[in-house]
This record gives sequence, C-alpha cells and structure tokens, in this order.
Amino acid sequence: MVNNGYYQKIEQTCECGCEDRFVWPRIKASTASSITPPVSIPSGTILPIVNRYFYIVTADIHLTNGATINANLFWDDNGNQVTAFTIFQSNGYVNLFINGVMQEGGIYTITPASLVLNADNATIYRGTPIIIESLGFINQTT
Repeated sequence: MVNNGYYQKIEQTCECGCEDRFVWPRIKASTASSITPPVSIPSGTILPIVNRYFYIVTADIHLTNGATINANLFWDDNGNQVTAFTIFQSNGYVNLFINGVMQEGGIYTITPASLVLNADNATIYRGTPIIIESLGFINQTT
C-alpha cells in the first residue's frame, strides 16, 4: 500500500484480474462559521397556488399523429367545467398524469386553451384519467 496523504493505492490482485485500485479519503465536514449570511433578507412568504384539472377519456385516443384535447373537456377540483387552464409561466410548472403516471415533459405541451400530446405509436384508451397539475408560486410581502 502506498499513501501520499491524498489517496491510498492498494496493490492487490484478485481472482477476476482487476488492476490496482485507489481508495480516496473520507470527506470531512467543516464548520459553517466562515459563511457570510446575505446582507438583506427579503420579508415575505412564498405561497404555492395549485390548480388541478381532470378528464376521463371518453373514446380511444390514437396518438399516431398526436392529439389535442381542449381545456373545456376538463373539470377542476370543485367539479366545475373549466374554460382555460391557468398556467404560471415564469413562477411555476405543470405536470401531466395519464392513468396516474407522471409523464415526461417532452411529450406534451399545455396552453391555456388545450393539452397537445405529441405523435407517438400509442393509444390512450377510453376510461383513462388524464390529470393536469399546474403549480405557481407568489411572494406575499408582509
């Protein structure tokens, strides 16, 4: 074994033919007393705003050429039909769930008027729930 203060080189041959291995030292935590806090701490509270929209597919949706589902087919948390999705552009994000599974961000686009699903060799079957979750954050100053 060679030790130069930074790592230890273990000279060892194993049955699988591995070459020499290095063992790095353990990470040591240091005190945070050297970190300077910010000069000005803004006052206020960050409040989340959550909007959820629900749709149960009424007929199979074949995604060969993509599909657009209008906002007026969705219902909100209170059971009211919606006319548009609330989208928080710069201070929030949107999640899409199909059959209870969160979907990749790159397979859909949501505008205030509709949900657009990209072309795919898939089908969303009748009775499948589609849920859009739109989250936004506002700063409420005191």
